[in-house]
Amino acid sequence: MKELTTEIIINASAKRVWQVLTNFSAYQEWNPFIVSSSGKALKGSRLTNQMKQGDKTMTFSPKLISVEENRRLEWLGHLWIPGIFDGHHIFVIEEIAPQQVKLIQQEKFSGLLRGLIMKQAGETTQAGFIAMNRALKERAEQ
Repeated sequence: MKELTTEIIINASAKRVWQVLTNFSAYQEWNPFIVSSSGKALKGSRLTNQMKQGDKTMTFSPKLISVEENRRLEWLGHLWIPGIFDGHHIFVIEEIAPQQVKLIQQEKFSGLLRGLIMKQAGETTQAGFIAMNRALKERAEQ
């Protein structure tokens, strides 16, 4: 398994960060990594996400596997079919103070093509996480 993890401190409440994170239809307004998303933050539901990967855009439809309001959002996505290249994406909101949180964005990659794909896209993906974290911070702190 290969894992990418990023963190950022956001000067906003956990509730505010959650609102920005789960307002999927607004992603196109602020998110430089997942440039479009649709769906509802309900466990078991599917999202339709468009992710910017370098100069390409890729559409994927992950299934939400954990939704804990103001605390945690997780989805599981697959490239083509399960077992080829799978991504378990996790957002954790840890309250530091009433108006400050640490956002952890992490993805655990597995599957037959994990090594090859991560060699090609790992750095770009990590940069995308960082860009999304910064943009989420900016929007939540407004």
